[in-house]
Amino acid sequence: MDETCLAPAFPEYTRDDWRKLVDKVLKGADFDKKLVTRTGEGIAIQPLYDKGPADAPRAVRAGSGAWTVTQSVDHPAADEANGQALADLNGGASGLALRFAGAPTARGAGVAVNTLADLEKTLDRVLLDLVPLRLEPAPYLWRHTAALAAALVDARKLKPSDVSIDFGLDPLGDILRTGASPLPVETQLERMADTVRDLAARGYRRNLVRVDARPVHEAGGSQTQELAWVLAAGVCYLRALAARGQSLEAARDAVTVLLPADADQFMTLAKFRAVRLLWARVQELCGLEPAPLYVSAETSWRMTTRRDPWVNMLRVTVATFAAGVGGADNVTVLPFTAALGLPDAFARRMARNAQLILLEESNLARVTDPAAGSGGVEALTRELCGLAWAEFQKIEAAGGVVAALKSGLIQNAVAGVRAGRQEKIARRQLPVTGASEFPDINEAPVEVLAPAPVAPLPQDARRMDVAASFEELVDQAKAGAALPDGLGRVAAPVAEALPSLRDAEPFEALRDLSDRRLAEKGARPKVFLANLGPIAAFTARATFAKNFFEAGGVEAVTNDGFPSLEAMAEAFRQSGARIACICSSDAIYEGQAVAAAKALTAAGAGALYLAGRPSAELEAALKEANVTRFACMGADLIAVLSEAIDLA
Repeated sequence: MDETCLAPAFPEYTRDDWRKLVDKVLKGADFDKKLVTRTGEGIAIQPLYDKGPADAPRAVRAGSGAWTVTQSVDHPAADEANGQALADLNGGASGLALRFAGAPTARGAGVAVNTLADLEKTLDRVLLDLVPLRLEPAPYLWRHTAALAAALVDARKLKPSDVSIDFGLDPLGDILRTGASPLPVETQLERMADTVRDLAARGYRRNLVRVDARPVHEAGGSQTQELAWVLAAGVCYLRALAARGQSLEAARDAVTVLLPADADQFMTLAKFRAVRLLWARVQELCGLEPAPLYVSAETSWRMTTRRDPWVNMLRVTVATFAAGVGGADNVTVLPFTAALGLPDAFARRMARNAQLILLEESNLARVTDPAAGSGGVEALTRELCGLAWAEFQKIEAAGGVVAALKSGLIQNAVAGVRAGRQEKIARRQLPVTGASEFPDINEAPVEVLAPAPVAPLPQDARRMDVAASFEELVDQAKAGAALPDGLGRVAAPVAEALPSLRDAEPFEALRDLSDRRLAEKGARPKVFLANLGPIAAFTARATFAKNFFEAGGVEAVTNDGFPSLEAMAEAFRQSGARIACICSSDAIYEGQAVAAAKALTAAGAGALYLAGRPSAELEAALKEANVTRFACMGADLIAVLSEAIDLA
C-alpha cells in the first residue's frame, strides 16, 4: 500500500450520495432550473461531472512544445511596420502576422505593401527561416501576395522547405466577408487550387490554404457555426484541390485553420479541441490516416471594447489561456486598444506579454492537452462535435458550402443566432464590462498612434489578371510590378456578406452621442436619482440605476437622500435634469413612490423611471402618477437608454 496516498483515509462517496445532499438543500426546487445552465448552443452545463474516459481521443497541437507567439504587423508605413516587427521579435514574439492594407482584419490600417521592395522593407532583418509568417491579404489579392512572398524567399536565396509561411489562400472567406467575387466562385476555387499546385512545385507543402472562422464569429455566429463553417469550407477546398490533380494527402497538408478565441473560457477551450477531432473524422472519411491539423488562434475582435479598453487585457488573457490549453499552434493577441485605432508600443508590449507570462511563468505549454480527462471539458467537446457535425451535414445536404452561401443558408443561420445574442447583450444577460456593466462615464482617453476610421473602409473592387499564371506573377513581382490598384475588373455580387460587429457597439454609440452633447452644449444628458428613505434603503438601487443609465452616457445626479418630498422636488429643479429615477426599497416604494412621482412631475420632470420592478398593484398606481418606465434587470437597455437620451 502506498503510504503517501491519502485517498484511503477518506470514505468513498457516489453521485447518488451527492445528489441526496443537493436535494436536501434545494428543498423540493427543480434541480435543472436551479443548477443546470445552458450555452447559446443549448448545451446543458451540469454542476458536477464524472472523470472523463481515459481512452477518449486526444486533441493535441501539431508540434510539441510552446505555441508560437504571433504579433500583428499593421502599421501603414513599411519602415515603421518593420521597426515594430523587430521590436516585437526582440521582445519575445516568435511569429508575425502581416496585415496588408485593405485586409478586413487590418481595420482600416495595414501595411502598404505594393511591390517586392515594399515587402523587403517591411521584413528587413526578419529571418524568415526562423520566424513563421502569416499573410493577411486584401480581398481577392491572395494570389498576388503569395507571389510577392515567394519572390522574397527567392530573393533571399532561401529554400521553401526552410521557411514557414501561412499564405492565406481563402477565396470563400473573401466572399463571406465581402459578398462579392471578381470571378465566378468555381473559377476562384480553380485558381486557388492551381496556386497551391504551383507553390507545391516550388517546395511549399503546408499552410497554403486557410479556413478562417473569424467572419462567422464577428457576425455573431456561435461556436457550433464556426466549426461547421470550418468543416464545410475545408471539405470544399479538399475537393477543389483534388479536382485539379492534388492527392488527398497533399490537399490535407495544405489546409490550415484559424479560429477566434474569446473570453468564454470553457467554450473556447472545447472549440479548439473539437476542431481537431472533427477534422480527424473528415480525414478518416476521406480514407486518410488522420494527421494533426495546424490551428491558429486570434483573440476575438467581437469582444473588444473602445470604452474602458483596459478590461480588454483581462479578456485576451482568458482567451489566450483557453486557446493555448485547447492546443492552438500559434496565438495572436489583439492589442487592448485595437478597437480605438493603431496600437502604440505599450499596447503591443501588453499583447506580447499576455502570452509570454502564460508560457514562461505559468508554463502552460509544458503539458500536452491538459484538459484531457476533465469530465466537464470532455463532455463539452463531445457536444460541440455533435452539434457542429449536424450543422455541417445541413450545409452538405444543401449542395455544399458554395450553394449554401449563394442561397443564404449560412448567412440566415448566423443572423438568427446574432439576433438572439444582441437581445441578450441589450438586456445584460450577456454583460460587457465597461460598456453595459460598470461604465466609467468620465474615463480618460487612451492613446493610440492613429484613430480608427469612423466606418470601416469599403472593400474596393480589385483587378484579377486572369491570364497570368502564378509563376508569371512571381516574375512580375521580381521585376518590380505593383499589386493591382482596384481600377480593373469589378467584383460581382455573389452572396450576402456577413457583417463584422463588436458586442459593445450599441452602448458605445450611445456614449458617443453623450460625448457630442457634452461638446456641443457643455453638459451630458442627465437623470436625477430621487433617493427615498435612509441611505441603507436606497443605496443598492441607486447604484444599480447609476450604472444602468451611465452605460448609455446619461449622467446620474446622485445625492444622500432628502428630508422631505419638497426638498427632493427642489433639488430636482436645481439639478438641470429633465428626467428622474426613483430609487429605494420595495417597502418604501409601497408608501412613498406614488407621492414622490407626483412631486417630481409637479417640479417639471418630463419622464419618470423607477429602479426595480414593483408589484402589479403598485405598478398600476405608479403609471397613473407618470412612472411608465422601469430600470430593472432584464430591461432592454439599448431601447430604454436611447429614449432617455432623447428625453434628457
